[in-house]
Amino acid sequence: MAKFDKIAVLAKMGATGVVPVFYHKDPEVAKQVVKACYEGGIRAFEFTNRGDFAHEVFAEVVKFAAKECPEMAMGVGSIVDPATAALYIQLGACFVVGPLFNPEISRICNRRLVAYTPGCGSVSEVGAAQETGCDLCKVFPGDVLGTKFVKGLLAPMPWSKLMVTGGVEPTKENIEGWMKAGVFCVGMGSKLFPSDKVAAQDWQYVTDKCAEALAIVADCRKK
Repeated sequence: MAKFDKIAVLAKMGATGVVPVFYHKDPEVAKQVVKACYEGGIRAFEFTNRGDFAHEVFAEVVKFAAKECPEMAMGVGSIVDPATAALYIQLGACFVVGPLFNPEISRICNRRLVAYTPGCGSVSEVGAAQETGCDLCKVFPGDVLGTKFVKGLLAPMPWSKLMVTGGVEPTKENIEGWMKAGVFCVGMGSKLFPSDKVAAQDWQYVTDKCAEALAIVADCRKK
């Protein structure tokens, strides 16, 4: 069962403005990355369903986070079908993210008050997702659609909450551009977790980068 419901999860995402996106086949590495992000101020973390037995890794990480990172909402990403969404919800996923929109996943998530954030690449897709109860939609791929897409969508649909993922970087210029465009939060993957830093187990780097990204978001919101 999800530790935090969709209202609590959206509040965490909105408050911090940054959702790390990460996968690793080694549960111990994944645990340390989650802990490093938590210490940097992150409160919602997306573990992507990318490799074989990824759900087994997730199960271990969720149990670890419950003890070591009590305020962290653990979610799952790269979900494209309802069966996989149900599997991860059973393992404790507090939110489900996908690269595409599947209305059947909405039905699964709504039944348990779990937030579903589908990947959308058009205004019509966002509208269709919202009709099925998706409070937060993912603009994906962000580096292809760009900030103008976000601005253009929000003009006629200002109530929309958008998370952009794909090509987001932990730099002032990049984050500021998305925040000014009007996104609710950003999803950040490889740029936050360089492979060499993970291989070297430089968890302080991850903590510092997360804190830096959160500071940039907070500064943007003051302007």
